[in-house]
Amino acid sequence: MKVSVDSDRCRGHGVCTGLCPQVFAINDDGYAQVQMSDVPDEFSEAVESAAQACPEHAIETS
Repeated sequence: MKVSVDSDRCRGHGVCTGLCPQVFAINDDGYAQVQMSDVPDEFSEAVESAAQACPEHAIETS
């Protein structure tokens, strides 16, 4: 699975980092960033949950 955060949509709520801190982090500007674009299978369910829970719909998976 691949994941990305649309920096134009992210508002730094941090929901993704709470659900999957192994993949998402908050950068110095206060917005989410992906720590690994190729997500290991063990984190795919948490990443999907983060994408669904994002208030700004800023997380894209493929």
